[in-house]
Amino acid sequence: MPAIEAAIFAGIPVNVTLLFSREQYLAAAEAYLRGIERRVAAGLNPDVGSVASVFISRWDVAVAGKTPADLTNRLGIAIAGRTYRAAQQLLFSARARRLYNAGARPQRLLWASTGTKDPKADPALYVNALAAPFTVNTIPEATLKAVAERSEIGTGLAEDGGDCERVLARLPRPAST
Repeated sequence: MPAIEAAIFAGIPVNVTLLFSREQYLAAAEAYLRGIERRVAAGLNPDVGSVASVFISRWDVAVAGKTPADLTNRLGIAIAGRTYRAAQQLLFSARARRLYNAGARPQRLLWASTGTKDPKADPALYVNALAAPFTVNTIPEATLKAVAERSEIGTGLAEDGGDCERVLARLPRPAST
């Protein structure tokens, strides 16, 4: 993450991509904040954009057929819920607010890989589940068309992550060797 911090400090907008967990997101967010804090300390304009891209459907592909039926296509959403809760806590922290007051903008949480890979799943599964303030969704064209044909989107992601911890607790763990 030092390269992210250095790029932000240099004023270069960054898309931190290929993130798959809350912990990876938090490391990226910390690097972003450190870069912005360094800009503020150096008297530089802190208005440098960044997104942290968390991949969603790849989780569900990885565990397809290995989870209880009621958890099919739920792991990616649970990971997103856990990550979103952490992002909300960070976005509204005193540390972040000081930076916003100095002119910084929040690093946006971006949901990537949100087209369903399961042909039995609703094409708008991830869009409906992950709609939330302060997020971006890179929606594939087929998914966008499916969403456009509807009159409304689902309830979206709860600020506290919803049932993410319950879902994650029910998933089978890999056997240790």
